[in-house]
Amino acid sequence: MRKWNFCAGPAVISEEVLSEVRDELLEWGDSGMSIMEMSHRSKIYDGVATEAKQDFIDILKVPDSHDVLFLQGGATHQFSMVPLNFSEPNSQADYVLSGSWSKKAISEASILTQVQTIASSEDKKFTYAPNVDLWNISSDVSYVHYCPNETIQGVAIHNAPEVNAPLIADMSSVILSEPIDVSKFSLIYAGAQKNIGPAGLTMVIISKDFMDRENKNLPNILRYSKHAESDSMLNTPPTFSWYMAGKVFKWIKTSGGLEFFKEQNHKKASTLYNYIDNSSFYSNPVRIENRSIMNVPFILADNNLDSLFLEESEKIGLLNLKGHRSVGGMRASIYNAMPLEGVNELVDFMKIFEAKYG
Repeated sequence: MRKWNFCAGPAVISEEVLSEVRDELLEWGDSGMSIMEMSHRSKIYDGVATEAKQDFIDILKVPDSHDVLFLQGGATHQFSMVPLNFSEPNSQADYVLSGSWSKKAISEASILTQVQTIASSEDKKFTYAPNVDLWNISSDVSYVHYCPNETIQGVAIHNAPEVNAPLIADMSSVILSEPIDVSKFSLIYAGAQKNIGPAGLTMVIISKDFMDRENKNLPNILRYSKHAESDSMLNTPPTFSWYMAGKVFKWIKTSGGLEFFKEQNHKKASTLYNYIDNSSFYSNPVRIENRSIMNVPFILADNNLDSLFLEESEKIGLLNLKGHRSVGGMRASIYNAMPLEGVNELVDFMKIFEAKYG
């Protein structure tokens, strides 16, 4: 039996998907070769890629006003690709600082353009998210950037803000966890290794009108429009990651879509938070309205017990619960592919551990 993997990323993938991939690994259909061995220009692979893209569009209800790109480089590459394309002369880019990943995005963008941090929660060690009503958006802004879900701190901005400027979001750790209104965003980017599949793929959803404003003086590989014109095959794409993403998209559709996963994800998160909040042994530092439904950090009353907690949890098949080194404590990442059963087993273990050492 597989163990419960609470890793923040690369993260758990549905066993149903993994089993299907295993069965197809040596030969896709009757092609005589593995999906990893065939040309991305082949008719077979083109069908796989096109179907995956359409399923993604269907799941998120991506409007015709936007295009979907399958890129490489992770969210980190987008930290620089965004300002390279959309920062404008005599204007600035507005960023919201709500955790480690938005901080990295700000650092990278600052090399390329004038960045204004319009709101920050660093004053309280990112244990809350800046209130949208207090974002001090500039009058001459090129775009507004924020991270709806900070994986490391477990901090979330649950509702898309209404801004009179192009809105860009790093949704790496929250995409496909629940429905979103794509039309509110000029650009969404997300590394695949949380809710989509294996590392190596980066999803981009971009408004076609916004894409028209890109910097035309960049090499083709750095221009969104050139990737769009070539159906994300300007160069050899991460073919296996794209194929596996397609399997995950099918699994999401057949499971009930994003409404189903929204219900499941909120149920999982509330199960874990409710236990933590009613315990004197565990605590969560994040303001309740800003708690992530994907990444749940928690702290033991006695941090001298941290190593023992990890040792005993791993023995019974609860893996990768160690919190990020910058935060400490524990963190349970409960993405789509983590079933409620896994969260219940974690809570059961936490109860036993508290009874023994609390």
